[in-house]
Amino acid sequence: PRRTLSPRRWKLLFNEEGCLDAAGMIMRVQRGGVHPNIKGEVWEYLLGCYDPKSTTEQRNQLRQQRSRLEYEKLKTKCREMDTTVGSGRVITMPVITEDGQPIEDPNSTGEQQTNNGPLTKEVIQWKLLLHQIGLDVNRTDRTLVYYESQENLARLWDILTVYAWVDTDIGYCQGMSDLCSPISIILEHEADAFWCFERLMRRVRENFKSTSTTIGVRSQLTTLSTIMKTVDPKL
Repeated sequence: PRRTLSPRRWKLLFNEEGCLDAAGMIMRVQRGGVHPNIKGEVWEYLLGCYDPKSTTEQRNQLRQQRSRLEYEKLKTKCREMDTTVGSGRVITMPVITEDGQPIEDPNSTGEQQTNNGPLTKEVIQWKLLLHQIGLDVNRTDRTLVYYESQENLARLWDILTVYAWVDTDIGYCQGMSDLCSPISIILEHEADAFWCFERLMRRVRENFKSTSTTIGVRSQLTTLSTIMKTVDPKL
């Protein structure tokens, strides 16, 4: 019979120092999945946020120094570029033109940009994505009670906007909100959710990478088609 990885079994997979039996974890997950109460913790290991051989103390230090502090620095930088970040609100209308000129929002109660002087190409590119992210966030998993809260919508938007600044090569593409949403839901702390999403994107980012002639997923489908023609020409 398939047995879900339970909270009790999860605790037993760690030794006295806090090192994880990774093989035991993977075997149990493959056989029966993960109990909802520990999904966040387990996915941090499955996505590589933490080394299974790390001790409890090492993980606590890493969580505080890298996950929490580094994320706050990134989020603060984004907030300096647009004060909507971290405000509990979501941008759904363009805030800037392609040549870097701000677009006034008639419903805005304050300045969105805190920087003075001309904007860099990177900042303009990032600002052009903000409303696109917001539109997708407002459409993501809206049947879930979790997203009846504006705070949770804003949290998802914040994570995606910070990621768009960190990974300027990809920025944001439609579909990334669907990948980020379950991570944001199962992980209590926003910074932990961000780093889990960042780890996931390391694995799938090529799917979102565009060139002048194609996009990542289409390129993979073309490759798959070539393989299938070789393996089974009749198909």
